[in-house]
Amino acid sequence: MTRSTRIRRAALASGAVTALAATLFTAAGAYAGTAPKAAPDVKAAPDVDVKAVKADLDQFQSIADANGGNRAHGKPGYKASIDFVKEKLDKAGFTTKIQEFDGGGTKGYNLVADWPGGDESKTVMAGAHLDSVPAGPGINDNGSGSAGILEVALAVAKANLKPTKHLRFGWWGDEEDGMVGSQAYVDKLGADKSKIDSYLNFDMIGSPNPGYYVYDDDTRLEKVLKDYYAKKNITTEKDTEGDGRSDHASFKDAGIPVGGFFSGADYKKTEAQAKNWGGEAGKAFDACYHQACDTTKNIDEKSLDTNTDAIANALWELSS
Repeated sequence: MTRSTRIRRAALASGAVTALAATLFTAAGAYAGTAPKAAPDVKAAPDVDVKAVKADLDQFQSIADANGGNRAHGKPGYKASIDFVKEKLDKAGFTTKIQEFDGGGTKGYNLVADWPGGDESKTVMAGAHLDSVPAGPGINDNGSGSAGILEVALAVAKANLKPTKHLRFGWWGDEEDGMVGSQAYVDKLGADKSKIDSYLNFDMIGSPNPGYYVYDDDTRLEKVLKDYYAKKNITTEKDTEGDGRSDHASFKDAGIPVGGFFSGADYKKTEAQAKNWGGEAGKAFDACYHQACDTTKNIDEKSLDTNTDAIANALWELSS
């Protein structure tokens, strides 16, 4: 997350039977014939294994460790992260494309992955930025969101999901310098902007002192997410800390409906929030935000698990 800018009758009675029997038969037939058609059987989203998400985070950490301690835009660790994600998606049957853009005079990369099928004029999209700041490996910010949507995408493939709407996933470059990659993607959409039914953004979903903030930019999308947390007896709040500070801003500014959630960055958790969410009041949601200590040790597993399942639930519901 950048620091600065931020859903007949069936038969007639025979004349040979008695009047009463005819009446009963006709009524039964009419009832059967006028019953509403059963809704399509939409299977529930799967429980995404948090161990798989954490394994992806381990890989991002290893990439950073082998490339100067970070996965930042313009650095080899970022391109290695793109290659890692792309390979998994290609093997799972996605159509992937790397989009190049200029970020501050340096070549940047977005990765876009499409799942076959569904109405492309009504595309449901999930995205997360993949870059870290130069100071650290960026495991919560935003390895967490990137790994979360990656494992949900792989769950789509494993289930051989056949959505009514088209499903697309995006991993954005150079978010930390002001949403550069996602803005480049939106700019190149042109008239195809109208084909994006909804864009869901996931930037920091495993903060070590977590909160549960839901974007309130679009009522329909907000409801899908809030309803999921309500079923889990988790109180949510409107996201204010992350508003305009992540890639959903690029889509929102283009008139595309956006949603998403956020587990908190450098703001401090209040007493009331600690009562609702657990954790420590008076301390930052993520004390390692934009620092070298944003490693695999900087993740709350329960938050990561709950939030990844929330992503899956939203995409299953919105694309059906």
